[in-house]
Amino acid sequence: MNELTTEIIAALAQKQDLDEVFRHHLEIAINQLLQTELAEFLGYERYSYAGINTGNNRNGSYERSFDTKYGQLNLTIPRDRNGRFENHTLPAYGRHSDILETTVIQLYTKGITTTEIA
Repeated sequence: MNELTTEIIAALAQKQDLDEVFRHHLEIAINQLLQTELAEFLGYERYSYAGINTGNNRNGSYERSFDTKYGQLNLTIPRDRNGRFENHTLPAYGRHSDILETTVIQLYTKGITTTEIA
């Protein structure tokens, strides 16, 4: 079993809410995805000699919070030296997922009235 499965089983055994377990692992996964995305953009892995004298390297990161249905994620968004890296994982300047808005629009397109949706 992997770590996620073990934590889910432990949370179920202790009758805890699973949202925190999912939030924590989602946060880890998205942060790793952002680092991998930057490595693909630059063309070399972190601490690799292939990145020497390429003209563009990593340039730190900044913190950003993002609201999901599982809770708030604290993400570390990486940057490159030339400022050309744009992640495709998260929407630019977005601070929350639009699950509620998407659900309301889908209900409206299926013919449910706005008073029924409310």
